[in-house]
Amino acid sequence: MFFFNTILAFIKNREYRHLLYTTNIIIFIGTICYHFIEGWSYIDSFYFSVVTLTTIGFGDLHPVTDGGKLFTVAYIVLGVAVILQFINTMQHHYKESRDTYKKK
Repeated sequence: MFFFNTILAFIKNREYRHLLYTTNIIIFIGTICYHFIEGWSYIDSFYFSVVTLTTIGFGDLHPVTDGGKLFTVAYIVLGVAVILQFINTMQHHYKESRDTYKKK
């Protein structure tokens, strides 16, 4: 129950919600661009966008066109900071919620 309450509190917070929207928009842009630039399916494009921005980089997919490579460079530079901020904010929010929950 604590997990769901934490997620709901995160979504209700206006500042966090804007960060969530920004993160989703960046992943959506990457998905669409990779679909059209590289000709990948939407699932592969979405997967590659998430793997790239979270800096996991499995290497099973990679851009082969010059346009895809240039887009990836720009996408990483712009997107990694937003994704890392999102992950950091989620962790911070979870920690605050957990500490508050323990005090009760």
